[in-house]
Amino acid sequence: MKRPLVLLLLLFGALLVGPRLFQPETLHDNVILSLNGKTMGTSYSIRLVADQMAADSEQLRDRIDGCLEHINDLMSTYRPASELSRINQTPAHQWFALSPETFGVLKAAQQISKQSDGAFDITVGRLVNLWGFGPTINLQHMPDAKEITRLRSALGHDRLQLRDDPPALLKAGKELALDLSAIAKGYGVDAVAQLLEQLGYHNYMVEIGGEIRTRGHKPGQQPWNIAIERPDVSGRVAQKILHLTTTAMATSGDYRNYFEQDGKRYSHTIDPRTGYPIEHRLASVSVLHDSCMMADGYATALMVLGPEAGMALAEELDLAVYMLVKDGDSFTSRRSSRFDKYLAAQ
Repeated sequence: MKRPLVLLLLLFGALLVGPRLFQPETLHDNVILSLNGKTMGTSYSIRLVADQMAADSEQLRDRIDGCLEHINDLMSTYRPASELSRINQTPAHQWFALSPETFGVLKAAQQISKQSDGAFDITVGRLVNLWGFGPTINLQHMPDAKEITRLRSALGHDRLQLRDDPPALLKAGKELALDLSAIAKGYGVDAVAQLLEQLGYHNYMVEIGGEIRTRGHKPGQQPWNIAIERPDVSGRVAQKILHLTTTAMATSGDYRNYFEQDGKRYSHTIDPRTGYPIEHRLASVSVLHDSCMMADGYATALMVLGPEAGMALAEELDLAVYMLVKDGDSFTSRRSSRFDKYLAAQ
């Protein structure tokens, strides 16, 4: 449902792009390890502070890739044998035993669905495919209105049942197909961060497809400088630079992943409540949170809701939110109260 907006990573004045690589930078008797690669249909970039003698990029890279491969094996809609694909293939009204990882993501998704009154809904998979944004992208013509209505009436997060012990899922509808793309990348960021913690790294920046989590500082007690990107298809320009220490951030936007038909632009963000792509003026929304998984899901929910209802929910849930809203040929920014408090503390 969401292919996250790629953020500018203003780290030592360089963007982290290109193929996977190892680049040590010596600073204050430590090195900055830089690891780039591909995962989840996008790229990842990791920078972490390590002692020069302890730095082992190849072993660390293998551990990170293994972690991300495991998540893909669980939650990818593009892998026919993934746990998520097997869930979608399971008939309705049958319990499906879940891995602890997938159970945790599903539980978080259900929480956000309830808080947003269905603006966030992982059962939107068939609608995403119908509009040509899923794993079976083959949009030869506009979706039929009757088919949209039929699928819309068949989905709903309230048709999923989760069981805690042992972890399991039951789909109360034969048309339900789950899509975790609006929350899985954030979970992947959290999982890599947890791995780094287990390996003894406590100063790092992890980014997957624009979803970010930071911990600690760069050498010299400098924060990680992250920029929110201005929604401009002509190039990447920083709209707002944040100085993050121990924070996660996810951004959702509608201006890069879309298609046009008969002069009308259709966003990749589908509103589960209507079955159609969003049409409001909200161009992008960034959410700060302790958990990148939660920031990821909330960013999608707010993107679906739009600027007014989205900001109202952000205030209700006390979320740190930064919005860019279309205003003619330009954009205006809106910030939640919690975001202003964050800026004041910087």
